[in-house]
Amino acid sequence: MAKWLHSGRRRDICALLAAESELRSQQVKSRLESHYDERIEPKSFYASLSALVEAGFVETRTEGIYDVYALTAAGERRLREHYTWLGACLEDGDLG
Repeated sequence: MAKWLHSGRRRDICALLAAESELRSQQVKSRLESHYDERIEPKSFYASLSALVEAGFVETRTEGIYDVYALTAAGERRLREHYTWLGACLEDGDLG
């Protein structure tokens, strides 16, 4: 599995982008902060987004004054691979 999945934040960004076809960067950040119930440092957040763009898993475009992000086909494929792996782990484990 690619190194990009070693970061939970990167996985979560990809999950949010998979749920919506595209989001503004601030929307992604706000949703993550709500999920984590804590503030995310902007520098750290944008570094995660940049790493995903550089790896080809997320694409960006400018819409007016906003940067808009979307998951690429490669990003969706990796996210689905992780989802399948996680599902197999949960099925094999005894949660009850």
